[in-house]
Amino acid sequence: MKHRRIPRRRAAVAGAGIAALVAAGVTLQNANASEPAGASVPRILSAPAAGKLATTLADGLGADAAGTYYDAKTKSLVVNVLDATAAKAVEKAGAKARLVTNSLAELEGARTMLKKDATIPGTSWSTDPVTDKVVVTADRTVSKAGWAKLAKVVDGLGGTAELQRSKGEFKPLVAGGDAISGSGGRCSLGFNVVKDGQPYFLTAGHCTASISTWSDPSGNVIGKNEQSSFPGNDFGLVKYTSDTAHPSEVDLYNGSAQQITGAAEATVGMKVTRSGSTTQVHDGKVTGLNATVNYSEGTVSGLIQTDVCAEPGDSGGSLFSGSNAIGLTSGGSGDCTSGGETFFQPVTEALSATGTQIG
Repeated sequence: MKHRRIPRRRAAVAGAGIAALVAAGVTLQNANASEPAGASVPRILSAPAAGKLATTLADGLGADAAGTYYDAKTKSLVVNVLDATAAKAVEKAGAKARLVTNSLAELEGARTMLKKDATIPGTSWSTDPVTDKVVVTADRTVSKAGWAKLAKVVDGLGGTAELQRSKGEFKPLVAGGDAISGSGGRCSLGFNVVKDGQPYFLTAGHCTASISTWSDPSGNVIGKNEQSSFPGNDFGLVKYTSDTAHPSEVDLYNGSAQQITGAAEATVGMKVTRSGSTTQVHDGKVTGLNATVNYSEGTVSGLIQTDVCAEPGDSGGSLFSGSNAIGLTSGGSGDCTSGGETFFQPVTEALSATGTQIG
């Protein structure tokens, strides 16, 4: 198929930060990317340190930065750039420069077109700095006509996007941590938080959209909704209404718990753990950021994409990395037998929107 190129725009994209594109895994080379000649040896960095360096470089490079990711094999930060001048600045800072074709502005332009022309239930898209493209996924519920429409839109975006099919179905996982329930179903508690000195907890917004009063597994009422956001976002804030213990920790379902002392932004490639009341504890890694998912109930944007499995009832449960809270289970496809992808509401955004803090 012939591809139409989007004209290059070198202006920075509002709201698009390099730190939000720190990505994972292994260094991949493709037709759209190459290493500059004579590249220097990058510094050895931890994933959190790489994220901080990415933020600093984003401020300095502006539109010349085209995304970053963490190379777990070499423990280095890889920065996508558009020209040799930017590459030299990256290498001087101790990161690895990688020349790519697509700018962040072009990738954001592709996302804008997808939102306009391809918002179809059962689809998602996220920016992948490793392939330097926007990856569009259609689940098994997308019809032949829907697939044809997606293919046409993606084809029109040229080398800025690619299309793939998921065997599962994208859906909120209503049916973290410990089980919480109400008249509308069962979800999982995400993280205990504090607001104005009072105890609250965070869970998924699609849970608080259908359930207003919450009980523990014994049937004791423990809280009522204070704030709910779904679709658009997927978080809910519940105020404790009973004298219930609310430690800042996550149940590991082995007789122990992980203490949570703060919240952090996700980076692609970050190793994470999810706790939920249906499937308990599972590990994996972050595979994408700023993901948009078109559930049948509505569209949610700005999500963290992972390869950690989840099932109904895990909704709202905790995604964490060490002692840092990372996300709240939103939805996904597949299960913990066949696998799949799962999306999470970033905790940092939920804390900011609700005026709460980990504690």
